[in-house]
Amino acid sequence: MQLYNIFLQHPIITTDSRNCPANSIFFALKGENFNANTFALSALEKGCAFAVVDEKEFAVDDRFILVDNVLETLQQLAHFHRKQTNIPVLGITGTNGKTTTKELITAVLKEKFKVLSTQGNLNNHIGVPLTLLQLLPEHQLAIIEMGANHPGEIDQLCQIAAPNYGLITNVGKAHLEGFGSFEGVMRTKGELYNYVFRHGKNIFIDKNNNFLREMAANAGFSTNERIVEYGLNVPGREPAAISGEILENSVFLKMKCHTPEGSFMIETRLIGSYNAENILAAVAVGFFFGVENSAIQRGIENYNPQNNRSQLTVTQKNKLIVDAYNANPSSMSAAIQNFAQMEGEPKALIIGDMLELGEQSEEEHRNIIRLLQQKGFKNVLLVGPQFQKVNDSYLSFQNVEELIKYLESSPLEGQNILLKGSRGIHLEKVLPFL
Repeated sequence: MQLYNIFLQHPIITTDSRNCPANSIFFALKGENFNANTFALSALEKGCAFAVVDEKEFAVDDRFILVDNVLETLQQLAHFHRKQTNIPVLGITGTNGKTTTKELITAVLKEKFKVLSTQGNLNNHIGVPLTLLQLLPEHQLAIIEMGANHPGEIDQLCQIAAPNYGLITNVGKAHLEGFGSFEGVMRTKGELYNYVFRHGKNIFIDKNNNFLREMAANAGFSTNERIVEYGLNVPGREPAAISGEILENSVFLKMKCHTPEGSFMIETRLIGSYNAENILAAVAVGFFFGVENSAIQRGIENYNPQNNRSQLTVTQKNKLIVDAYNANPSSMSAAIQNFAQMEGEPKALIIGDMLELGEQSEEEHRNIIRLLQQKGFKNVLLVGPQFQKVNDSYLSFQNVEELIKYLESSPLEGQNILLKGSRGIHLEKVLPFL
């Protein structure tokens, strides 16, 4: 309670000794290769009012707050602060699309409410508490993104954020190195459903996703009383309460959406049919919280993707679809299949390794090469040691630096180009050469 009272007087939190706003509190976190206790005094000298440390030798005066574990203290403080508010908190996780869905939902809800949402992808055991500690009395809703690469992580984040509502975008093959299997992914992501069933209210679910329906049933959601369904219309199936269909996917996605209040068109700035479910999720959440159809439409149409997430970039030489923020087998497959359906020739693809796939890495990279072949793509440049190991069909490069050297001598011009790969491959470094 003493620390919380100090926080109320000094509500700006920093964990970076290079960024020390006046009167803020510095939390001295530890990592594999650093111990921020050693920077605590420097943080105070730069402007912080207090420093939270967990090594006694660094607590040299009353500006230092000595605790057993700085990270756990940060998490406990965030949880306590969150519990002082009665506002709805929506937790979002999923293998693909969780950040885009979070951004779309935020854009919709901001049409009516004062909303706090995760900035960027600060969605881990440090990012979630830092987000929660930005809650202000004027906030009416909070949207908290939750990421995980090991079992139990979503449950841990739920214990911190205490979400009343939950939304899982989808489940797919990602971080298999940490999860061990696709079933491990389902169990971990499903921890959000488990928490909301026991402690919260409703979940939002893609009606057409059988994996999510199974996970919801396993969590205890056996009836539709606490389930808000959305989904693309499928011939022969009863539509969800919030539904829609794709009207156009030549470059940007255009949809028709239906709610109990009527139908409306949305012309988005998003690329890829795989974003249709993300859009419908935002429509469903917005409608549930009383946002009018016209405001839902406006919020989604005004959203412009950033951070190399399905961004359209036109250079003097080429038209680029930059989707190089992250990649796993399901998102890679979806991006390639969508690119194959898009208008515009000639086409080229720059495809980077998918990381953290463990023992299944070789098989999954082979599957992507097979898909490229099946779609008839000829002009493909593969980047990374995993693709190099299994490739026998296309030009491949050990790293992005090798690719850049190639492009300097053999430039691509007049092409429609898809760039897709895991963040660790750094495909964004290629952009100046396209």
